[in-house]
Amino acid sequence: MALSRRSFSALAGSAALGLALGGSGGPGAPSAYAGGSAPTGPAPAPPGADGARHTIGYDRYSLLVDGRRLVVWSGELHPFRLPSPSLWRDVLQKMRAHGYNAVSVYVAWNYHSPAPGRYDFSGVRDLDLFLRTAAETGLYVILRPGPYINAEVDGGGFPGWLTATEGTARTDDPVYLSYVDEWLTQVNRIARRHLFTRGDGTILLYQIENEYDAHPADATGRAYMSHLYKKVRADGIDVPLFHNDKGRNGYWVPGAFDTGGEKGGWLYGFDGYPSPFKTPPDWGHFGPGGPKGGATASPGTPGFVPEFGGGWFDPWGGAEFDGKGYAESRRTRDAAYERRFCLTNLANGLTLHNVYMTFGGTSWGWLPAPVVYTSYDYGAAIDEARNVTEKIAPMHQLGHLLQRVPDFAKLDRAADVTAEGLRVYHLANQDTGTHVYIARNDGAEAVTTDLPTEAGTLRVSVPGKDAKLLTTGLALGGRRLKYSTASPMLCLTAGRQDVAVFTGRRGEMAELVLESRAEPSVQRLDPEGGWAYDRGELHVNAPLGEAGLTRFLVQGGDSDTPLVLLFADDATAVRLFPYDTPSGTLLVYGPALLRHAELRGSEVHLTGDMKESYGLEVWGPRGIDTVVWNGRRLAARVTLSGSLSTDPLPGVPEVRLPELGGWRMRRENPEAGPSFDDSSWKKADKTSSFSTTAVPEGQPVLFADDYGFHYGDVWYRGTFSDSTGIEKVALACSTGTQGLLMAWLDGEPLGTHRMPVPDKSTVRQGSWTDTAVFPVRERLRSPGRHVLSVLVRRMQHDQDGKALDTHKAARGLTAVTFEGASPRVRWRIQGEGPADPVRGPLNNGGLYGERHSWHLPGFADRDWERTRFPRAARYQGVTWYRTTFRLSVPAGVDASVGLTLDDDPYRAYRAQIFLNGWNLGQYINNVGPQHTFVLPNGILRTRGTNTLALAVLSEFTTLSGPGSVRLSLLGAASGGVPVTPV
Repeated sequence: MALSRRSFSALAGSAALGLALGGSGGPGAPSAYAGGSAPTGPAPAPPGADGARHTIGYDRYSLLVDGRRLVVWSGELHPFRLPSPSLWRDVLQKMRAHGYNAVSVYVAWNYHSPAPGRYDFSGVRDLDLFLRTAAETGLYVILRPGPYINAEVDGGGFPGWLTATEGTARTDDPVYLSYVDEWLTQVNRIARRHLFTRGDGTILLYQIENEYDAHPADATGRAYMSHLYKKVRADGIDVPLFHNDKGRNGYWVPGAFDTGGEKGGWLYGFDGYPSPFKTPPDWGHFGPGGPKGGATASPGTPGFVPEFGGGWFDPWGGAEFDGKGYAESRRTRDAAYERRFCLTNLANGLTLHNVYMTFGGTSWGWLPAPVVYTSYDYGAAIDEARNVTEKIAPMHQLGHLLQRVPDFAKLDRAADVTAEGLRVYHLANQDTGTHVYIARNDGAEAVTTDLPTEAGTLRVSVPGKDAKLLTTGLALGGRRLKYSTASPMLCLTAGRQDVAVFTGRRGEMAELVLESRAEPSVQRLDPEGGWAYDRGELHVNAPLGEAGLTRFLVQGGDSDTPLVLLFADDATAVRLFPYDTPSGTLLVYGPALLRHAELRGSEVHLTGDMKESYGLEVWGPRGIDTVVWNGRRLAARVTLSGSLSTDPLPGVPEVRLPELGGWRMRRENPEAGPSFDDSSWKKADKTSSFSTTAVPEGQPVLFADDYGFHYGDVWYRGTFSDSTGIEKVALACSTGTQGLLMAWLDGEPLGTHRMPVPDKSTVRQGSWTDTAVFPVRERLRSPGRHVLSVLVRRMQHDQDGKALDTHKAARGLTAVTFEGASPRVRWRIQGEGPADPVRGPLNNGGLYGERHSWHLPGFADRDWERTRFPRAARYQGVTWYRTTFRLSVPAGVDASVGLTLDDDPYRAYRAQIFLNGWNLGQYINNVGPQHTFVLPNGILRTRGTNTLALAVLSEFTTLSGPGSVRLSLLGAASGGVPVTPV
């Protein structure tokens, strides 16, 4: 028996191994489904546009790509929520580096279609560019083009113009289907150029419809789904199709509708957003649910969850998280939540797993549905400012495990195991003999207990509200693991040696035992660890997190291939990045992010990010002797573990942000005045509408959408004769959440009306109706011509989650009545102008300043009044503020910058934020909870001059600001990606 030089107290105190348990108890070999079946083996190589034909099949365990088992570990990212195409690459590279092998993508119809028959896939809407970038990054794509996507976007993704059309949406109505076919033709013309099956890209799966539970059992629904299926196939999309069941209903399983005789091309998927305060549910193949229990509804297809909660959205006012915003979403759905809930999915046989959201981004402009504010951070693993947060750790570890350890692609439920204080799942791979144990602690306090395994009884500890994955019998290259109390993260071959990584929580003592009939040679490469060999077993222990990575080199014994064992806590594990190159696999340790790696002769060229001073360590093919980091050649030495190691690199330089000053201001809303010329405005004189809102008897249609105004603010001017008897005016309106109405009579303010702030019972309510009743002062009552002017902030269209055409609910005024008289009113209406050719239809609303380019760089504002913040004004209407500022972020630094607004919370006003012409969000001072708005690089000139404009809507009830308006540094790293201005 050989001992390390260090005292091996941890081994001495270990519990004695008990007797091995019996067999796995799992079922026999499965019958084959579409695509046949396959034994456990290496996963497919990372995808790319390689020009080769590929096959995509499945059995009940997993997808089969070119006959190899693939576990899909995907994250949701919406390109339309990051309007800077250069930054798509940044986030995609972060996803790939942190273990994701796929990206799920909604395509929003409203984002690409400003009008019937018009489609724009250029600039920030370049879907072709996004799909190319995903392929270049090495990620599969799950494409989800709707036609309905929900996604907390305006109208659930339906274009504004669809609200004013005949035809019932989300049915087999031929009028609606004609528009759908036009949309899908446009999307599929691009998508079919990027199909993985053809080697032109990496689209792996394609979704039709989303959460469609309105007509699951009637002819309407079946005909609709059949139409979508056949349309997509006719357009040349030949990858498997699927639908995302809203919850676990068993809707749209294979065979539920006519697919034109095609079999084996349809997958059942479902979504789930379990509460962090409840026990993780058993929704996979091994759960008890039956036809409404999740994957059990479709036993012949692999367990597929197209949306699994990686956070949750927050409404205006912040009722969902008690006003604490997305920081609270991230706290309640933290790393332990992700580990406990995702491991439960894995334990239940789910092998197609998409985390919604992995990067939430920003619902900029008029993109957000009424139920959310501008930020769509979601509490995701990558925050809105593109910072990788602590909750990435379990996603990183599980993602790399599922890609690098093939045993997890084909697991069966094995014999029941019990351990006091824990819920234990036991699975086994019958091909390899590997056993998997997922020990879940649903209590608040840590549990330390005995866990029976195939290798004997282990003493394990699981923190409260957390879970741990353990394996026995796992192959580590040419050697076999007997057991480990730390979780495996990956095993790969780098050059002529195997490298295995095991992880756990900081402060844990990892114990690992390798089977080895012959005694190996062991080198402890870091002083924290210890080892011992006894009777055919190599025992290794390491404290996690004491000094970063703990390394051991095992040589000889039962294998001629050296094995490097690496032990890491969560913070250390996320600095370990495997990367496959044509010349072999690398494992890189140290940087905050590894973006790309390639071998050029004896040089390994790496690009990535650094946030603090740290050295690099690289395991790779034999013969490499030089490390080049972001183009800089580094001095490197060969370590005893066979890696190349460098001295620490510098961290990120200081980023200084200027104070904002030099403000100029100008009041607008001339539309309120009686002499304003509205002759070019549209007459509001229609008498019928396709809206779900009834047209009041005897009134004209005043709904904004019926006149082609779909986004942002809308103005009304009603002209009539003689106001002598008018005592009150009643303005009925329909808006989204936090809609607002302001009224003037002959230029004199009548008042402002705001919709209520949602509470916990109304956070899902998208459409709000009310009637604002304003008294008419005596001095405004007279014969002659009068003008009633009304500004409505509409707050966008409701979604259509129940397929009731709720996106067609009216926006704007719905009826106007008077008390004391009944004048005949002639109405004109004005909203947004033509769609911005660069920024798209969702950028601009109908404010005077927007229609006259006050938000754009280069607008001449020299004659505007100079001002400074804080301000305290009492004024009903719109005031614009403009300034410029220059940034000088150091070259080679990726700085994420935000704009932060603060003021006395009592003051009732809101500000629309424009940066270089881009409408980046809406701030409501007295509602919140959002105070900081991300300014995406590309729109933000980090080395140049920027124009900032604020359009402030204020009312008489309180003083209004702005108060404090400042730039905030939200994150910085040395590295990043080249950014092209947009």
